[in-house]
Amino acid sequence: MEIQGKKVLVVGSGKSGMGAARLLGKVGACPVLFDSNDKLEIDKIREKAGEIPELEVFLGTLPKAVEQEIALVVISPGVPVDAPELMKYQARQVPIWGEIELAYAFAKGRVAAITGTNGKTTTTTLVGEIFQAFYKSVYVVGNIGNPYTDIALETGEDTVTAAEISSFQLETVHTFRPQVSAILNITPDHLNRHHTMECYVQTKEAIARNQTKADTCVLNFEDPYTRDFGSRCPAQVIFFSSKRELEEGIYLAGEEICMAFHAPDGERETQSLMNIHDMNLVGMCNVENVMAAIAICHTMGVPMDVILKTVKNFKAVEHRIEFVGVKGGVAYYNDSKGTNPDAAIQGIRAMDRPTVLIGGGYDKQSEYDAWIEAFDGKVKALVLIGQTREKIAACARAHGVENIILADTFEEAFAICVEQAAPGDAVLLSPACASWGMFPNYEVRGKMFKELVEKIGVQ
Repeated sequence: MEIQGKKVLVVGSGKSGMGAARLLGKVGACPVLFDSNDKLEIDKIREKAGEIPELEVFLGTLPKAVEQEIALVVISPGVPVDAPELMKYQARQVPIWGEIELAYAFAKGRVAAITGTNGKTTTTTLVGEIFQAFYKSVYVVGNIGNPYTDIALETGEDTVTAAEISSFQLETVHTFRPQVSAILNITPDHLNRHHTMECYVQTKEAIARNQTKADTCVLNFEDPYTRDFGSRCPAQVIFFSSKRELEEGIYLAGEEICMAFHAPDGERETQSLMNIHDMNLVGMCNVENVMAAIAICHTMGVPMDVILKTVKNFKAVEHRIEFVGVKGGVAYYNDSKGTNPDAAIQGIRAMDRPTVLIGGGYDKQSEYDAWIEAFDGKVKALVLIGQTREKIAACARAHGVENIILADTFEEAFAICVEQAAPGDAVLLSPACASWGMFPNYEVRGKMFKELVEKIGVQ
């Protein structure tokens, strides 16, 4: 689409919106930055945006005359495609893109795009580090916190980009076609946004929509949704499995990560790649993340020795089953990124000792039975906070959990954990809920947890 000289509406003034506005300004479009929050200050938004020629900023409402001039709408991930304010543009058949689609229109080089309900950030970060160990021009972008639009014009034909793509971002892709895509898993999440599980699954599958047999899609064989998609996927499929030996793909055999492939003569060959105890990461979820990263990077042309060396040196991503330290004989783990029950299941499964668990937060209309069942006798105390605390408490009682404590604030919850934990125990922040309502995001929640751990014993 030719956008030079045309007015493009950017909805949302966060990182994604700012990145989109900056890119639009650089390519000769006339960005119109709009945010429905009329409490913001236009001068501060302009300061954050930097020098953008022709930038217009509107808060609260957009003038009708400006609406009529819009040739393209670029929405931030937090804006649903069925938002009422977008209906008027859809009625006029004005294209609605997201930041990923906009960046892709101007970026060069090859892209490995990773999605999934859980494990996206860890896998994307690991893939990025593996790329950086072999390629000269590498970027890590997307839902991980680095707008793709900020670097799109810096990419060249030799660039490789690792992109974490959320379901919110996948709602607005149209031509986006990565050379390698990956869907790590699909479990119920964000149903308050996608409304049905069927819609959520279809949105995740959109990452491979424009791929062909010249491209590759990496899928989890043990996830029923991704296994089913393998038979319909337009790309070549590479499966990974943590539970069985595959005819072809990456799989776990005992404690060894192995690869099976067919040689040019058609003979099946297998290769043991590494022992899982050679990793710094903990939990089966991270074994799966590593297998996916190996498949992605091997397909993108990185030699296996480079891949394995990087995997062995890789440290856990901040806020994802992150070991914080030991205080008074108690180990503290920050899994603030466990923002849904399935992610939190991986957090508690990674614990190998009695655990005092902090859960609860914003209600995304999740069900908590499977999470509670995964406690498997390890949770000696469940400390609950936020909007969902009563809902989770009722679910936990129904599953026989007895030591349940409700807290009004995060600080109070942490103090209760310190009191409940004994030497040899673990305290785990793995809330199974989003942070909204108490914190702006899971990073702030995780950082507060780590700060409170550091203060233990300090007078």
